[in-house]
Amino acid sequence: MFAEIPIRTHSQTEFIRIDAEVQKVVNTSGVQKGICLIFAPHTTAGITINENADPNVVRDIIMETIKMIPFEDGYHHAEGNSAAHIKSSLFGPSEAIIIQNGRLKLGTWQSIYFCEFDGPRHRKAWIQIVGE
Repeated sequence: MFAEIPIRTHSQTEFIRIDAEVQKVVNTSGVQKGICLIFAPHTTAGITINENADPNVVRDIIMETIKMIPFEDGYHHAEGNSAAHIKSSLFGPSEAIIIQNGRLKLGTWQSIYFCEFDGPRHRKAWIQIVGE
């Protein structure tokens, strides 16, 4: 089963939790055992899995990536968003998650995040469910 999740970002750099939307796609698919692939079809965004309990974790990730890859640093790309392209490549465009008993098999403190590096924008994530 394939689905598309619309995502609206509000900041230049932002991590948005999308686990609930992804789980709804799994529920709709009826798949009890398989794999869920989440893909960001954008060159200035990504998908990652990280802690959901303390929002300071995401805040720290954003802070450190801005330090490592500043928005302005003498880049040559004409559009002026080279930092976003670099961050997208480092985080990657996708994650694969096991589905067991009809549920995403995430760790206790894990969530799926859509990573915006060139916002605010209207974005999307593509979801592919593959059953066993």
